[in-house]
Amino acid sequence: MKRLVIPVLLTRLLAALGLAVGLGLGLVACGNMQTETPASQQGAQKAQPTVVVSPPAPQPDVSTRPAPSRDDRAKQEQPKPVASPAEARREQMADKRIAAAPVAAGMPSPYSTVMQQPVAEERERYGQINDNPVHLVAESPVSTFSIDVDTGSYSNMRRFLNQGRLPPADALRVEELINYFPYDYAQPTDGRPFAVHTELAPAPWNAQKLLLAIGIKGKDVAKQSLPAANLVFLVDVSGSMNSPDKLPLLKSSLKLLVNEMRAQDRISLVTYADGTGIVLPPTAGTDKATINAAIDALRAGGSTAGASGIQLAYSAAQQSFIKGGINRILLATDGDFNVGISDTRQLKSLIEEKRKSGISLSTLGFGTGNYNEAMMEQIADVGDGAYSYIDNLMEGHKVLVNEMTSTLATIAQDVKVQVEFNPATVQEYRLVGYENRILKREDFNNDKVDAGDIGAGHTVTALYEITLKGAPGLIDPLRYGVTAGASLETAKLGNELAHVKLRYKLPGESGSTLIDRVVSQDAQRDMAQASNEFRFATAVAGFGQLMRGGKYTGNWKFADARALAAASVGKDRFGYRGEFLRLVDLASSLSTRPMARKED
Repeated sequence: MKRLVIPVLLTRLLAALGLAVGLGLGLVACGNMQTETPASQQGAQKAQPTVVVSPPAPQPDVSTRPAPSRDDRAKQEQPKPVASPAEARREQMADKRIAAAPVAAGMPSPYSTVMQQPVAEERERYGQINDNPVHLVAESPVSTFSIDVDTGSYSNMRRFLNQGRLPPADALRVEELINYFPYDYAQPTDGRPFAVHTELAPAPWNAQKLLLAIGIKGKDVAKQSLPAANLVFLVDVSGSMNSPDKLPLLKSSLKLLVNEMRAQDRISLVTYADGTGIVLPPTAGTDKATINAAIDALRAGGSTAGASGIQLAYSAAQQSFIKGGINRILLATDGDFNVGISDTRQLKSLIEEKRKSGISLSTLGFGTGNYNEAMMEQIADVGDGAYSYIDNLMEGHKVLVNEMTSTLATIAQDVKVQVEFNPATVQEYRLVGYENRILKREDFNNDKVDAGDIGAGHTVTALYEITLKGAPGLIDPLRYGVTAGASLETAKLGNELAHVKLRYKLPGESGSTLIDRVVSQDAQRDMAQASNEFRFATAVAGFGQLMRGGKYTGNWKFADARALAAASVGKDRFGYRGEFLRLVDLASSLSTRPMARKED
């Protein structure tokens, strides 16, 4: 009997063990189903960029990937086969770690957040920039461009440098680096909305060339004197905004502006993700608790129907339109539109039509990884607004508090600059920056052609590098060309270098007004005698050109740019110029690495 009992006991024990193993495998399969279901539910959210290992394998464009169909979701929800007991144990342990992690309502788990950290430059989009060429005055004596008050390129560059990386060359627009800083130009005294100043000194990177600076200073308007404001915050709350440098920073920045609002101001809040909605109807600026509560309640999730959000924001702004007041939409987003209209040209056409209603649109850029800078800059341009990039809360304070009047209140529209160089005295010229603001010569007098606007207190600076007649130039004269001698009339103007003209419209007017200035050779000074404003702007311009490869700066180095800037810091009320010196140091340290450039 004893011999029979032992085999029976062993048989029963093995059966029990088999049942336990079967139950364990079943639980693993259920665990797989449970951990996969949230992922399938998040399929409609905007896909996050993945880390690409060099050399990267070709990846589909996730920014345009459609939301999964019902069949696709059904397939995703199927449990994964367990390849081996060892793999099953690893998956089960991972599931337990994720399930045990504390997750706030509506927020991704810490593990999914870590796994979704983007590589910043993988999907960031920048418009191609080709440096302005050198022009021969005898062939092309007139240069025409629109002013630019955007500053986003500078703060975006700062973000790259603070991360220990050089920005792509196409991310650098030199005029935006120059115009990031306020300049202490004199206020207008003749009743015009802005004053025009010119200055002339040798170029520090080539003593045989001169720099002509054209400075514009908009009249200051006290905050309390601003017209009543009708502001619509258009906020991207899609899944891609679920990052500390996106929606949380956006909310903190907007609340800074709310603190500056007055009783006569009205604020509305429109959001967009999978759909759109008005989450805060027009609310008095003094009802800050209600406005801030609506901002605090914003949560990220879903795909990005940006165009629909823009249309709803214009509709909301139109319903609460203030005649004679400030009517502006502030679009805050990473620019990664993936539902509805996402083509930049179509978005520009949409906004170009909507601006006729008297409502302007400015853009506030946030985040990294999937940032669409090209779109943000261009739609602000056609929306009669300005583009800013918010990389930290201090920048939010700069744009929305320190520069609130210039951000919100427009004092001159469609501001164009045209410079005619005297062929009797100037041989060559080159405009530094403003590559995507160039206009045709005939556009200057055509009031139908759109150009940049100036806000209250804004300063705008443009620099031309010029080569005087007889000095070594970059362009050889034609062997068979006809060199026209100076006319008798031109000979009488032999002391003049250039004729500077500006056109602008007052807000609400359709006809433009002309301002002009003549720049003579007598205005030239040594660089050491030039104003702090001229020298600092020159240092920033030289630095920007070096960051783009230094095509025209010869042997000039970052150290030279820093020395010139350090000697011309001036008052520096907000510390922006001191920070610039530190950024130059960072760029110099990083410059031994290859400059990141956009591939063709």
